[in-house]
Amino acid sequence: MGTVVVSRVRPKNWRLCGVVLSFCLIGASSFSVRAGQGAPATPAPKSPPALGTIKTISGNTLTLTTDAGAEIKVVVSADAKLLRVPPGSKDLKEAAPLQFADLQAGDRILVRGKPGDDPNSMVASSVVAMKKTDIAEKQSHEREEWQRHGIGGLVRSVDASSGVITIGTTTATGNKDIAIHAASTTILRRYAPGSVKFDDAKPSTLAEIKTGDQLRARGTRSADGSEFTAEEIVSGAFRNIAGMIVSIDGAGGSFTVNDLATKKNVEVKLLADSQLRKLPQPMAQRIAIGLKGASADASGPGGAAKPGAAPSAPSTAPAPQVQPGMGAGGSGGFGGGMNGAGRAGSGDLQQMLSRLPANSLADFQKGDAVMIVATADHDASKTTAITVLGGVEPILQASPQAQAASILSPWSLNNGGGDAAAAGTP
Repeated sequence: MGTVVVSRVRPKNWRLCGVVLSFCLIGASSFSVRAGQGAPATPAPKSPPALGTIKTISGNTLTLTTDAGAEIKVVVSADAKLLRVPPGSKDLKEAAPLQFADLQAGDRILVRGKPGDDPNSMVASSVVAMKKTDIAEKQSHEREEWQRHGIGGLVRSVDASSGVITIGTTTATGNKDIAIHAASTTILRRYAPGSVKFDDAKPSTLAEIKTGDQLRARGTRSADGSEFTAEEIVSGAFRNIAGMIVSIDGAGGSFTVNDLATKKNVEVKLLADSQLRKLPQPMAQRIAIGLKGASADASGPGGAAKPGAAPSAPSTAPAPQVQPGMGAGGSGGFGGGMNGAGRAGSGDLQQMLSRLPANSLADFQKGDAVMIVATADHDASKTTAITVLGGVEPILQASPQAQAASILSPWSLNNGGGDAAAAGTP
């Protein structure tokens, strides 16, 4: 069955929105030469539309930081047309008049006009704005939707003809495969290579999803939890690493870890978007007990591998969904004493991890054990961290290296795809 990709225009991805709005805005008039009429006057030169975020406002002049990283001085004349549109708008049907005084730093705007007197300046004839307060509200709502109705894991198989993707998930009570159903209306997006930003994800197809990819879906789970009907799917190729920190470069914002699987050192670069957390020992021990039990069940008495058994497939990332009624301090949550780590049906460990306080590189030391989700770069000796989890010594001791390395998903510590789905800032 073929897959029709329907991509909603998201406020954070204004490249598409800019194309739509640029055709909708009042722009250059068309001229025609009619019989008996003279040639029209030469139209005034116009600047290409400018798209970005307001940095500062002084008088009637805006400093605009464009999505390309340049800064433009925008003079908004008294006769300029100002409109406000809600995040996600595809046209100007929902636009409302806006006063210049209502514009603020952080608002997203699309500007059309003519070149200004100075280089890197323009005089606006029209400004279409998405308010940062509207964007924040949409972010909050969609993040909650991804948390409450989301699931994630490693792709085990893809049947494009039937639109079914099988993912493996790891919970505190063991491993489970779930069938993700993608319909013609399902929105599919894929992370850009080497990127840790959801807003860099591009419209995708079912054919691009491969075995071993990380996948996150938002939709509806079946009563028995074995199937999931997806409204939206985000996938990407990521790297899982478990190992020991051998050196830290605080000034450079990186550290080097010895990968337990390959026995080789890997330089891990940290960005502003990288998420760092450390597990409290009681929580790490509870997770380790659950993983040790699952490993023993899978391999036979004592946890030893059965003779002649094939090597186990890489373990799967947990499904970061919120169980009905489970809030920040509810049953199974970090605020509820982390009881869910060893009890069936009380949430999953990804939700507990998401509630841990943020850490910095200064909180890690040489010799610390860490588990990392990172970008799948071409150079195996270097990578960029998406999530870094410390305090994992009990987990590494209790579970196979492959299982320990892949216990995290890229979305586990930043509230999942909701950051992307609701994104509205550059």
